[in-house]
Amino acid sequence: MKTIIETPNASTPIGPYSQAVRVGNLVFTSGCVAIDPKTGALVMETIEAETERVMENLKAILEAAGTTFAHVVKTGIFLKNMDDFTRVNAVYARYFEGAYPARETVQVARLPRDVNVEISMIAVAP
Repeated sequence: MKTIIETPNASTPIGPYSQAVRVGNLVFTSGCVAIDPKTGALVMETIEAETERVMENLKAILEAAGTTFAHVVKTGIFLKNMDDFTRVNAVYARYFEGAYPARETVQVARLPRDVNVEISMIAVAP
């Protein structure tokens, strides 16, 4: 059975997709960008601020699905510029303790709303 996950504490989708979908005990998030859920504005002052907003959006979605970063098993990071890799990693790492999830990071030609980073996750909901 498929359950759609929605929370006002994360950015709303900018297209025909859900914030996340839960199937059994697996949670699949859509790619998140740095939209502030309170204002609807993009947070793009620095790549660090942008990444933190993305991670806070994901945190809210995971919580709405009944899970946390501790239960994330896979992430995908999409960067506009691979030169931002180290700076994005520094912010990303603060959200995990110890056993990091599997992950890929790729540079892409363009992301929605011309953002610099988009992140998606797969988690287990205990």
